[in-house]
Amino acid sequence: MIHPGFTSSMPLTLVGGGVASLQDLLEAMTYAPTCIAADGGAKLALEAGVELAAVIGDFDSIGQCLSQVPVERRIHISEQDSTDFDKAMRYISAPLVIAIGFTGGRIDHQLAALNVLVKYPQNPCVMIGETELTFLCPPGVTLPLSKGDVVSLFPMAPVAGTSTGLNWEIDGLCFDPMDKIGTSNVASGPIRLTMDRPAMLIMVPRKRLEEVIRVLLQSLEPEKWN
Repeated sequence: MIHPGFTSSMPLTLVGGGVASLQDLLEAMTYAPTCIAADGGAKLALEAGVELAAVIGDFDSIGQCLSQVPVERRIHISEQDSTDFDKAMRYISAPLVIAIGFTGGRIDHQLAALNVLVKYPQNPCVMIGETELTFLCPPGVTLPLSKGDVVSLFPMAPVAGTSTGLNWEIDGLCFDPMDKIGTSNVASGPIRLTMDRPAMLIMVPRKRLEEVIRVLLQSLEPEKWN
């Protein structure tokens, strides 16, 4: 039987089994109080006394913590061809997912997480790292950054766009992960970006979390990928 997944009209916190702290969890839940775990991410949430709305995964890393999750809140996906982050994003429907525990540690795990951000463009997600936020650039977005904020653009496939408010504007450039990338740019103030396809990851300072969440949740801006 195919599980219907988890649907919410409000933002969700998604906890992975990677590097994450109690502070990370509490910060994410400030903006998204409903918490879901991707398999082993349940350990951090349960140890913090957080009630999990659901646990999604193949349950190969959750261990004995699984017994603390009611059966009706378990979304078991047995296939081994995708990561737990991938499974969670496939079975979640929400206006925004705030993800922790998917950065740090093994670099192959981090690369797999970046792949998931572009794989499900219809499911906006902000991934919180130690010092930065990473998310898929919408078709058009205006971010209220401050002068001097580092803005990195990393293409996961060939993509082109436009910008205002960057020290090095991107108009006319053809980005490609095998050629031109856009890391370590700098904002001169608020920035405006447009992209022609859902393939560009944006990285901005973690201290801009509130602003990024507010912008991504606005009904008219940013535009959304179908």
